[in-house]
Amino acid sequence: MTIENSGMRCAMALDKSEVKQLLERMIFEETSPQDWAEDVWGLNAMMGDSALKLLEIFYLLVDACPDDGLEELLGRLYSDRLNP
Repeated sequence: MTIENSGMRCAMALDKSEVKQLLERMIFEETSPQDWAEDVWGLNAMMGDSALKLLEIFYLLVDACPDDGLEELLGRLYSDRLNP
């Protein structure tokens, strides 16, 4: 992942578990993914079922993607958030 700060670029190699944790924090913020799905379930069972399916697909995609692809995606997502 490449991070830009004040015009300086810094490349850091992240492993899949680190990228997964950063994506989880970006998506679910302060809540654990499982707690998020359970909270949605508590509000509406049909939406909760969809939330659990979405969470399962998220983990399958993270596992299936190559490390460099996930790292590139994470970099783009952070860049988009920092430079809307």
